[in-house]
Amino acid sequence: MTDSGRSLLYLHGSVLLFGGTALFSKLIQLPALEITVYRCAIAAIFLASMLALTGKKIRLSNAKDYVIALILGVIVGFHWVTYFQAMQLAGVAIGIIALFSFPVMTVVLEPLFNKHLPKGADLLAAVIVMGGIVLMIPSASLGNDVTLGILTGLFSALLYTLRNIFHKRLFSRYSGPQAMCYQTIVAAVVLSVFIEIPPLQVDSHNWMLLALLGIVFTAVPHAMVAESLRKIPAKTVGLVSCLQPLYGTLAAIWILQEYPSLTTIIGGSLVIAAAIWETWQAQKA
Repeated sequence: MTDSGRSLLYLHGSVLLFGGTALFSKLIQLPALEITVYRCAIAAIFLASMLALTGKKIRLSNAKDYVIALILGVIVGFHWVTYFQAMQLAGVAIGIIALFSFPVMTVVLEPLFNKHLPKGADLLAAVIVMGGIVLMIPSASLGNDVTLGILTGLFSALLYTLRNIFHKRLFSRYSGPQAMCYQTIVAAVVLSVFIEIPPLQVDSHNWMLLALLGIVFTAVPHAMVAESLRKIPAKTVGLVSCLQPLYGTLAAIWILQEYPSLTTIIGGSLVIAAAIWETWQAQKA
């Protein structure tokens, strides 16, 4: 197999694993906050060990970067909490589709940080995404779990958008594993003060699933993405990443017997189509 073919295989494998993280919102019998804290702690230990064993740099370049890592870690932590909470409320398919409004959020918000107005085509994509989201909302009441889950997923997407913008502007000189090591450490430490179920009260079955989530479905795919970027263009990475909702939904059907409704499929198709178009345009530019 060629280097490019191997990198493409790594990329699809990482996207498949990222899509699989959604399943753990239902498989692990813990609240979203506890899942996030223990996931981050396990991933941080694994990533730090991997960096040390491979002789890669762990320390950051200056004190300012530690402050940036702290801010990014807090954002990542709350992003993951709301990500799992959205799927626990609305189901895997809807939760992951709501998250994938982030490419459109990015192209609308990023120009504002550069003191520019968004392009008309990007605003049109945002309207299409909102139309797709509205199709998935079953009720205007926040008492409906699905509606609340969609709104939580949109907030999670906003946090993810802000994290990506700040990371690109302030932290992109660090490798994926190194950056995620610090962000997972911060997320685990900061959020641990809010947990209600301490480690000793978590049974062995849930610990096994948490280890699987933290290592195989978090640390490993981040390393795989970093490796794939060495041989294939960022455009390919962005477009293939848009398959994550598809992989996650298919996994939920297969493992959880969770089938999306027709309105979810139609609304989700609009959201993902807009995400693919925006990713293509951004990488093309």
